[in-house]
Amino acid sequence: MTTTTVQVPPVRRHGVARPGVRHAMGRVLAVLVPSIAIFVPVFLVATFVTFALRSLSGLSPARIQLGEDATPEAIHRVEAQWGLDKPFFAQYWDWFSGVLHGQLGASWTNGADISTLIGLGLGVSLSVATFALLIGVVVGFALGTLAALRRTTWLDRAITGFVTVISVMPAFVVGIVLIEIFAVGLHLFPSAGYVPAQQGTGPWLAHITLPALALSFDVIADVARQLRTSLVAAYRENYVTGAVVRGLSTRRIFFVHVLRNGLGPALATLGLKFPALVGASVVTEWIFGLQGFGRFANDSAQAGDVPAVQGVLVVSILLVVTFNLIVNLVLARVTPASQRGV
Repeated sequence: MTTTTVQVPPVRRHGVARPGVRHAMGRVLAVLVPSIAIFVPVFLVATFVTFALRSLSGLSPARIQLGEDATPEAIHRVEAQWGLDKPFFAQYWDWFSGVLHGQLGASWTNGADISTLIGLGLGVSLSVATFALLIGVVVGFALGTLAALRRTTWLDRAITGFVTVISVMPAFVVGIVLIEIFAVGLHLFPSAGYVPAQQGTGPWLAHITLPALALSFDVIADVARQLRTSLVAAYRENYVTGAVVRGLSTRRIFFVHVLRNGLGPALATLGLKFPALVGASVVTEWIFGLQGFGRFANDSAQAGDVPAVQGVLVVSILLVVTFNLIVNLVLARVTPASQRGV
């Protein structure tokens, strides 16, 4: 006589998992909704002001293409080709609807697609800025943490002095020194140029290392100072005293209580650093022979290429908002203790 055993499939306890998922989604939405609510009106106002700059500047593609001696009839003909004979709000709507579809118009100087030109320069600048940010975060966090753990000692004073010195060193000066030492003297890195990552990771890293190092000094200084200050302040909080009284280990106190509650100011600093690294590295790009986003913005402004400048401003706004949103999401995930008031 055989006995048949009926296997009952395990019952999933949806009620156990759902509260955690809902809590995580609620935390993400708590960050996304206010950020989007702020971004939409800011983006609308910023794009309107950006477009209005053309009318205020008095610049025209006819002046660039025909010169200062152009006749009024020739100027009107060229402006009509570019749609500048339409009413202001009609021009703005045509341009803004194109922006919403990722189309930033054509350059006044050569007629090239601005989205393509910005994409080429942005790829170079994002590569350098991302590597510079990575170097700045790793070294800055290490120095800031070490200074906080050895506060009031000679090591703390040495690190504080070091970050103070590098914070006042211009990136182009650092770049020249790096070229002299590592490119000209030691022949370890190329002195200029850029190789896309598609052509090989090794050559790509070799070409972006020196400019990234030159730009990372300011990030290192800001992250180290902010982290040291916030960690020292966290050590003075009552929850740390309570953890010491409960007999928790020094390592557990630092990673669970001090570090998670002290990361906020240092991470918030990165929200403005990354867009600045992308757009404010014109001189560094000149020194290292990089055709990046900052150099494209500078060349467009000097040439009076208003559509290109407008495209640069739109992309800059998107970079600032996007990276700050990422930082806010990381803060919501990394520092939950501070949100609970622990």
